[in-house]
Amino acid sequence: MAWKSMSGAAGAGGGHVHEQAERAAAADDPAITEIQDWNRYSGDGVDAHPYGMPSKYEADVIRRLQQTNPGPFPNAGVAAVWTEIISACRGLERGMTVAFLGPQGSFSEQAAMEHFGHAVQQLPCASFDEVFRAVEAGQADVGMVPVENSTEGAVNRSLDLLLNTPLKILGERSLVIRHCLMSQSGSMDGIKTISAHPQALAQCQGWLTRHYPGVPRVAASSNSEAARAAASDPSIAAIAGEVAAPAWNLKIAAAGIQDDPQNRTRFLAIGNIEPLVSGRDKTSLILAVPNRAGAVYEMLAPLAANGVSMTRFESRPARTGQWEYYFYVDVLGHRNDPNVERALAALQAQVAYLKVLGSYPAS
Repeated sequence: MAWKSMSGAAGAGGGHVHEQAERAAAADDPAITEIQDWNRYSGDGVDAHPYGMPSKYEADVIRRLQQTNPGPFPNAGVAAVWTEIISACRGLERGMTVAFLGPQGSFSEQAAMEHFGHAVQQLPCASFDEVFRAVEAGQADVGMVPVENSTEGAVNRSLDLLLNTPLKILGERSLVIRHCLMSQSGSMDGIKTISAHPQALAQCQGWLTRHYPGVPRVAASSNSEAARAAASDPSIAAIAGEVAAPAWNLKIAAAGIQDDPQNRTRFLAIGNIEPLVSGRDKTSLILAVPNRAGAVYEMLAPLAANGVSMTRFESRPARTGQWEYYFYVDVLGHRNDPNVERALAALQAQVAYLKVLGSYPAS
C-alpha cells in the first residue's frame, strides 16, 4: 500500500489523506491507526522500491488488520479488499502487466488477479514457457504459474522452467480448484468430446468415468482454451473454472466435479526483483548432490542443524541419462534470516548445485 505514492499522483489529495489519518488516529480508529503507524516510516512507500516489488509493509498491514478484525467481516475479505486498494495505488504509479496461462477465464488468471488485484494489465499466454519468456523479455512485469496441485502433485513443466530461468519467485497464492463441466447448451446432449488441460482431466477422472465413461477426453493447452473451443463447437464440453462460463458464453452442465473436494493448486508469482523480509517468509531452493549413499541425508543436515523447517521436498530427473536428480526444496524463513543464511552457506559448501529461487511472503 502506498499512501505517499497516492499523494504524489493526486497532488493536494495526498495531504487530505494524511489529515484524515491523523483525525482517525486521534479518534482511536484501530484500522486507520495501523495505516498511520505504517506510513510513519520514511521511504517505505511503494514509490521507494523498484516498480512491482512487494513492500514488506503491504503484507504487514494486511496481517495486522486481520489480527485486529473484530468480525463479522471475514479475514479473507480483509485481504481481498486491501489487495485491490494496493493494486489501485500501484496503478496510479504505472500500469503493471501480469503474464499467465490463458486465454480468459483460466485458474492462472484468477490466481493472478487475487494476488496482484484487478488494476493490472493482463497478458494471457499460450503456454507456461511463454509466461516465462514474456517476463524475461520485459513484455510483462510479473508472471503467475502453477507449481503443484494437492491431487496430482507437481506441475513438472513449471519446475523445469524454474531451473533455467533467471527470474525470482516473488510470492505464492493457494487457490481452491472447483472444476465445472460446461457446454453451449448447458446439457450433455450431442456432446462428442470432453476437453480440458491434462491436470484437470486427471483431477476429474473418477467423476467422468462414473458419469460419462463413453465420451472421449481430449487434452487442451489450458482449461480456458478448452472453454474457447466449446464456445465455437456445440459438440465439445469443457472442464474449467466457473469464471470461464460467462467469459465464453457457456452454460454449466455440472459443477464441482473434481474428485477431491479439497482440491487446491499452489501458484508462484515470478519476476526480476526480490521481496524484502516480511517477517513470515518462505525460501525456495533447487539442490543437486552426487549420486552416492547418504548424499541426500547430508544435504538436509544443514537445515536441521540451523533450525530451518522444510515444508516441501520434490525431485525431478536431471535429464543426464545417469539417474541423477534435482531436488526442489521449500523452507520457512527469508534467505537473509541468520539461521537460513547459515544453512545456505553450509549447503553451498557441500552440494554439487544450489540455486536460490527466491524468498517471499508465505501465504
